[in-house]
Amino acid sequence: MRQFFKYTLATICGIVILFVIMGIFFMISIAGMVASSSSTVKVKENSVLVLKMDGVVNERAEEENPLSELLGMADMDMIGLDDLVKAIKKAKDNENIKGIYLEGGATSYDSPATAQQVRDALEDFKTSGKWVIAYADEYLQGAYYVSTVADSVFMNKTGLLDFKGIGGKGYYLTGLYEKIGVRYQCTRVGKYKSAVERVTRKDMSENDREQRLAYMQAIWKHWTDGISKSRGVSVEQLNQLADDSIMAFARVEDYMANKLIDGVFYPEDIKKMIRTKLGIDEKDDINQVTLKEMLNTKDDKKEKGDKIAIYYAFGEIIDERSSAFSTEHSIIGKSTVKDLNELAKDDDVKAVVMRVNSPGGSAMASEQIWHAIKLLKEKKPVVVSMGGYAASGGYMISAPANYIIAEPTTVTGSIGIFGLVPNASELVTDKLGVTWDGVSTNKNTDYETNLIFAKENSEELRQMQNYVDRGYETFLDIVADGRGMTRDEVHEIAQGRVWIATDALPIKLVDQLGSMDDAVKKAVELAGISGDYYTSTYPDKKSWIDNLLESASEEKGTYLDTQLRETLGTLYEPIMQARKDAQRNRLQVRLPYLVNM
Repeated sequence: MRQFFKYTLATICGIVILFVIMGIFFMISIAGMVASSSSTVKVKENSVLVLKMDGVVNERAEEENPLSELLGMADMDMIGLDDLVKAIKKAKDNENIKGIYLEGGATSYDSPATAQQVRDALEDFKTSGKWVIAYADEYLQGAYYVSTVADSVFMNKTGLLDFKGIGGKGYYLTGLYEKIGVRYQCTRVGKYKSAVERVTRKDMSENDREQRLAYMQAIWKHWTDGISKSRGVSVEQLNQLADDSIMAFARVEDYMANKLIDGVFYPEDIKKMIRTKLGIDEKDDINQVTLKEMLNTKDDKKEKGDKIAIYYAFGEIIDERSSAFSTEHSIIGKSTVKDLNELAKDDDVKAVVMRVNSPGGSAMASEQIWHAIKLLKEKKPVVVSMGGYAASGGYMISAPANYIIAEPTTVTGSIGIFGLVPNASELVTDKLGVTWDGVSTNKNTDYETNLIFAKENSEELRQMQNYVDRGYETFLDIVADGRGMTRDEVHEIAQGRVWIATDALPIKLVDQLGSMDDAVKKAVELAGISGDYYTSTYPDKKSWIDNLLESASEEKGTYLDTQLRETLGTLYEPIMQARKDAQRNRLQVRLPYLVNM
């Protein structure tokens, strides 16, 4: 027995020591990763910036989590537009970077405007006299549009190129709800405010068809004009190619014959070409710099002079923080208002550039943010830089700015409002046999129950429509005040109509077509700054330690979301939208859809 306890105690001690050693190595690994991720990188002479373009490009990158990276759980496919553009600019100014190699074409962009900004950054890079080469096994359409700015576009011998035009079919859930006995009741203002149609109709309305076709044709024209200029292929020929066959299924020889690509190679052939451009021997290693390394190179531009704040507001506008189940970034009303109030009090900040990329959302949160921006504008100039979307609530929070600059393919407008309430009387009463009865002290005590479960609720719907009407009038007043227009002038171009930025310019919804850099220059001008200035981004990204402490809940939500996407496939989006509808504020100023590229 003594021997038994002896060996048992030795085993327990061994396990404890093992865990201690593992813990020490774990902390050393974390410290090493943090140090390596923040250390300054020195670019070797004769280097090439390698951009692996196989992820999803969103408005802004979130702070990385060292724990996730250590466990191999980090989402390495997420690329921040801010980081991507910054890296390309730094590569342009770095004399040791001789060119950019775009590797991979399975990149997807959160909007056409995001793709446009990456393409513009690459085009600006080429003005330095440096080269850009693109190579991929396959090119998604948005990725191909970006890649055509390269000096040469290559692909694998068994690759494919997706070139089909912009559009797509949306889902309508009305038939499904009819089968289960649920009917959605809609109150809205604006004949183009079509967000409600997916649960109130079984097909697209003519008004919705009109606005969608108008802005999608404008985006496609902008893209084909750019591809035509870069590839030396007429716009007419490009449209003919998109119409004649499914280009994704064409032979690579057809891509070459129609000048969509310059050659068909394997990766080692591309390496030979890059070595030739760098003037090095076949046996020499290619000095490669990654996106992260480029971002960590020394920045010679010191923070001196006056500060211009760049505030990122992207995602759906919501009242409260969403659950960990959702991985999407959101604009949270209360948090955003607090941030803007702090910027107003900060005397070091001389002007604010609001980067808005939002389809809108909660009417209440949007109005609160609008009010905070209006107060901020009283203290210092505010310039809005519109990203992919600045529509509905996204436009409401943009309207009070001193000046609005939008990308040519920004989707904006959608000045309208709607309310949506499901009625389940047929399901609950007719099919399940549940009936309702009770007492109340006043006539409208049970209005919420009546809206959802009563067969006759015309009075409640009438009053809800009045509520929506007042919200629309408030929206018109906000735009009229911010844009220097009359109420009737705004109403003429409002009614929920979505506009592409090139069409929004002549009707005064935006002041200028341009980039974030243009917005910063305008902010400097309005602030009367004649000397040095620098930019600082807000809100601050979470530190790695904050993400480390929150990793358990966040990764759980991410994991569940990933598993649902894989299990549900194409049904994921409609099911998640139905879930979000149940959580959203009853009054919405939200864009009904996003562009399918």
